[in-house]
Amino acid sequence: MTNSVDFSGRPFHFIGIGGIGMSALAYVLAKRQFPVSGSDLRANHITHKLESIGAHIFGRQEASNLEFFRPQVLANAVVLNSQEELPTATNSILPQVICSTAINTNNLEYKAALKLGCPILHRSDVLAALIADYHSIAVAGTHGKTTTSSMIGYMLLEAGLDPTILVGGEVNAWEGNARLGQSQYLVAEADESDGSLVKHAPEIGIITNIELDHPDHYDTLEEVIDIFQTFAKGCKTLIGSIDCATVRDRLQPTISYSLYSDTDADYSVTNIDYRADGTTALVWERGKALGVLKLRLLSRHNLSNALAAVAVGRLLGLEFGEIAKGIATFEGARRRFEFRGEVDGITFIDDYAHHPSEIRATLAAARLQARPGQRVVAIFQPHRYSRTLTFLEEFADSFTHADLVVLTDIYSAGEPNLGQISGEHLAAEIAKQHSPVVYQPTLPSVCEYLLQTLRPGDLALFLGAGNLNQVIPEIITTLCEPAKATS
Repeated sequence: MTNSVDFSGRPFHFIGIGGIGMSALAYVLAKRQFPVSGSDLRANHITHKLESIGAHIFGRQEASNLEFFRPQVLANAVVLNSQEELPTATNSILPQVICSTAINTNNLEYKAALKLGCPILHRSDVLAALIADYHSIAVAGTHGKTTTSSMIGYMLLEAGLDPTILVGGEVNAWEGNARLGQSQYLVAEADESDGSLVKHAPEIGIITNIELDHPDHYDTLEEVIDIFQTFAKGCKTLIGSIDCATVRDRLQPTISYSLYSDTDADYSVTNIDYRADGTTALVWERGKALGVLKLRLLSRHNLSNALAAVAVGRLLGLEFGEIAKGIATFEGARRRFEFRGEVDGITFIDDYAHHPSEIRATLAAARLQARPGQRVVAIFQPHRYSRTLTFLEEFADSFTHADLVVLTDIYSAGEPNLGQISGEHLAAEIAKQHSPVVYQPTLPSVCEYLLQTLRPGDLALFLGAGNLNQVIPEIITTLCEPAKATS
């Protein structure tokens, strides 16, 4: 794939435009008045939003989609189907074709783009070009990227700095995963999953932590560290959490932050109070007390994310009062401990956690919020065979704060099943260290089991990066039906 992005007005065509990362890029480009089209096999609220701002969305992935921005001289050409060749086109009207790592080389649009000679770019090339086009703040790390980048974006927005924002989750404050600002600032989530992190060279880089999370792409932690080291070298200023030993010892950030006051970090906290309705702490800047920080988000990992935002705000010249005001009203991104409803005294929470460290942190937050006697019911859908197999022991040990674990089968995310691991196998491993554990292989069976098992007072926490959360509305609707019948 080429990596030279043309911002002169040449069209952009996204193969798989409805994805969370692809759609954020498409949104910003469309709002900047570039011609944007894309294809996705499933229409959703994201593709509808893109259409509302002028992007053209195709519901099928086929070669003829590449004709959309062709001049009218092609109107007399033979109507093409997905198997036929496209007529020769001049380079000046060929769209820039944007793909993610998920796009297979056998994709008909991709093959047609190759045949035509379209510039073909990875989504990270477009993000890197946008990062280079702004005074950019790029948030990287194995965990916490979406929350931290969203919080920084929200803080800058509330401070009147009008940033452009691209994140890997949806945020109510800007009604989606992206916004176009009019200032020089851009806040972006930078993903390490496929190695493309090395393309980004922001003014300010943040690294929240480093762990092995994508064994489908990396064999060892050392390979992951190498990617982050390359990213770090490209940042003019690197902000990092030294509570992560790998960040502390292998990267040596320019500006450091820590939840512990004895670490000599540039930013630290004392007087921490973790409560069911949020967190408060006294923030210190290089030995000087800045003031009290309040946030609605729960638990220590979110306080750490907030410290990263404080460090960014101070670097940009914001007063602590401005920073604290923004962070205090930030509600978080969707699918990050997102409240989905309460029926019959049962609270439903949706969370994207899919790595053992994330599950531990999210369940700790749930236990903090749970009232005395309230059960924490963890419903987990493992994500990818490779991740489940690699972290089998860690997953088995990550459900300590749950009273009941309900496990379903593995969401493949396109990986082939080599028969080495299954959801049932993982359930058996968890059961060695935690009881009770219940395995329900399908989403319908999960739904049926929960309808029979959940009871008033339960906190039902749905965990995973797949499609498990699709059952939440069905469960809530079914539970509401008896109430309607008796009203």
